[in-house]
Amino acid sequence: MSLIAARQHARERGDFTDFIALIPYARWIGLHAEIRDGEPRFSLPFQPMLTGNAALPAIHGGVVAGFAESAAQLHLLYVLDETRVPKNIDFSIDYLRSARTIELHAACTVERLGRRVAQVQVRCWQDDVHKPVALARTHFLLTAPD
Repeated sequence: MSLIAARQHARERGDFTDFIALIPYARWIGLHAEIRDGEPRFSLPFQPMLTGNAALPAIHGGVVAGFAESAAQLHLLYVLDETRVPKNIDFSIDYLRSARTIELHAACTVERLGRRVAQVQVRCWQDDVHKPVALARTHFLLTAPD
């Protein structure tokens, strides 16, 4: 399915299956999305393969980062009318606490939107939205204007 058709399907029906399939890593880790309060909300159900530190136990930090980056990219694709998947320019993440081996959630906001670059911030949490496990910032290169 094309990007435009997948976005339309997500916007009209709330079905993000084909939308998530546009980002292979997001599909591989099992990322899910739904609309809550008019905005996309992302979740990552726990699977044993996501464990990084079995002694704690905790989700691997790279998985948390990949989840945050994928959520930001999907959020941007959902809210904008891009014709191609935006390319990541940079990514920064602050780990605030260990991500336990339970479901992980993310909410994104587009903080800056220019003609060629967008900045998205991501908040990741588990049980309590007020206790984030990570905060991320990323910039994406948008499709060149015609």
